[in-house]
Amino acid sequence: MQTHLSLFPFTAIVGQEDLKLSLLLNAINPAIGGVLIRGERGTGKSTAVRALAGLLPEVEVVSDCIYGCHPLGVDGLCEDCRSRRRSSNGLPVTRRAVQVVTLPLGATEDRVLGTLDLEAALHEGRRRFEPGLLARAHRGILYIDEVNLLEDHLVDVLLDVAASGLNVVERESVSLAHPARFLLVGTMNPEEGELRPQLLDRFGICIDVKGLLNQSDRVRIVRNRLAFEHDPKGYIQTYQQAETDWKNRVQQARTLLPEVQVGDRELALAVQLALTLGVEGHRADLVTVRAAAALAALEGRKTVERADIKRTAVLALRHRLVRHPLEEEELDAVRLTEQVEAVAAGEPFNPPPTEKKSP
Repeated sequence: MQTHLSLFPFTAIVGQEDLKLSLLLNAINPAIGGVLIRGERGTGKSTAVRALAGLLPEVEVVSDCIYGCHPLGVDGLCEDCRSRRRSSNGLPVTRRAVQVVTLPLGATEDRVLGTLDLEAALHEGRRRFEPGLLARAHRGILYIDEVNLLEDHLVDVLLDVAASGLNVVERESVSLAHPARFLLVGTMNPEEGELRPQLLDRFGICIDVKGLLNQSDRVRIVRNRLAFEHDPKGYIQTYQQAETDWKNRVQQARTLLPEVQVGDRELALAVQLALTLGVEGHRADLVTVRAAAALAALEGRKTVERADIKRTAVLALRHRLVRHPLEEEELDAVRLTEQVEAVAAGEPFNPPPTEKKSP
């Protein structure tokens, strides 16, 4: 059975509160649409993503299923599991840890989606499928490092699959579909190129991470990492209780989420924030509300509060704000938080003055 013994504990990560919260909210409610993490190297992006798996409860899967289908068919069953269920009384069950599947830079479309053997289909009358990374990522985490360097069409396909939960592979007149529901996490360094706005908008939450400037925090980071490298097993044991407590908290939040209610006042605030701050489309409103419901569940509440909406709006709106061509830079998280608070308080919204660049 896969374990997380080699993973740095999630609860030992210093700072990066937006990063940790965004991952937790998506783990509770995958309908939020995943997380895009922008920032410089060495800021703990990949460490946090892999550590998140340690907080997620093991999942029940059909034994020997290459996709890890749910035994009860939640999220759908692959063709093989449907056939096995028809020919027997139920499906064999096993448990496994949540997997983090990394999509390497330069991966081909066949490697990601899977391939169909056309010769077998045409001459033998049967579909022979070689699963791709999406099959392995089903019911787990798909981690895409340097997502901005992938070809746009491949990113588009990945986002479509993440939204639909179904991977359809078509070659000529032959097609095959299998369930592919996963938490999508992408990372990128903006200095190496941006994503097109159409793709950027498809990520539910986008956050920026930077190296911490506080000296004591940086000392803690170095000490923690050295202690972990010196004695991984002992270091992880130190955080075992905290990890268990958070694992239980995430599981309880998942259970509570369907009961969480969003009042008219809070819903109106989410829409008001998107409208006033100049966000195009409706995805931002939905993400804000879904994330706020997950936040309420994480805190053990059945009702979304205005504070939840304001907190998650900062995570959902920033990458969707329409920038004027002459604006030198987009709002950072602190300035956006101030604008959100101003709108929520009913104050007039006055965008910061734009300085025109000299010709």
